[in-house]
Amino acid sequence: MRSLIVISCIALGMTFGALGRAAPAAPEASGIPAVTGPCADFVKAVCAKSGESSKYCTDLKSVSVILPPAACKTASGQMSYVLEKLDASRKVCDQLASKLCQELGKDTESCKMVQKQTKDFAPDRCTTMMDRYPEVLAELKKTEAANKPLDSTKQKQIAASDAPAFGPASSKVTLVEFSDFQCPFCSKAATVVQQIKSKYGTKVRFVYRQFPLSFHQNARPAAQAALAAHAQGKFWEYHDKLFANQTALERGSLEQYAKELGLNMTRFKKALDDKEFEKKVDSDLKLGGDVAVQGTPTVFLNGTRVQNPTDYEAVAKLIDEALASKAK
Repeated sequence: MRSLIVISCIALGMTFGALGRAAPAAPEASGIPAVTGPCADFVKAVCAKSGESSKYCTDLKSVSVILPPAACKTASGQMSYVLEKLDASRKVCDQLASKLCQELGKDTESCKMVQKQTKDFAPDRCTTMMDRYPEVLAELKKTEAANKPLDSTKQKQIAASDAPAFGPASSKVTLVEFSDFQCPFCSKAATVVQQIKSKYGTKVRFVYRQFPLSFHQNARPAAQAALAAHAQGKFWEYHDKLFANQTALERGSLEQYAKELGLNMTRFKKALDDKEFEKKVDSDLKLGGDVAVQGTPTVFLNGTRVQNPTDYEAVAKLIDEALASKAK
């Protein structure tokens, strides 16, 4: 796994990502022109030392457009002094990373993520996190525990045949996705699923679990509608319809998609009216909670949580590695 922080549909709480994510856009994306001329080398050196998204870097890029060339030349001539000051200001970030890694374990993915991300944090952000250290550490420990491979019992539970799936049940590689039809990141993951189905559909098994998030008003009805389509053998077609029309998931639209796919409308409407699949959705939600699903999309490959589930190349690499390993 490459990182423990992934983009997902989830309400961010008191996590390392929430406190520490380097959210500011790159200067060029914020309307600040690229630095050229006498100040370019000085700015480049500062940004390389402090991090491209650090306040020192972004502020310097902003002000460099009005600095006299002589000022930058003078500053460049005293670069050792500037770098020494940057080192001193960043001690708190180094201390934060060192302290967290000592408690998490230096070989853990959490430690690697901390070491990588703190390089781009502004010192005041690291100070804030040090002030709230017990909470930061607790969240990282929780995340580290959640990203450990599932035991065989839980792997079997999430991969059970009670959910929509494609691929041979006998496959040595099984992927299980917990998803929300109203989640925009899940829409990106759905494209990855289509690519997986096209390339690996006869080699791997892919299982889809419902995980409608509470703050998505139409996600639960959409999940029930998808299961109603599944009952008529059209889950994946309906799945694609929903993700292609995420802004239109109200009851009328759900019925329209069913009609376009040629479903038995009397049976489909009755399933929605009677909330026939509500318990199944609740069952998937509980199952997701049991394996520490906190946001969507969450994907497991043979029980190991997949990072970057919206990146097909990253997922395909993991599938290829798993298939090669199982072939030995």
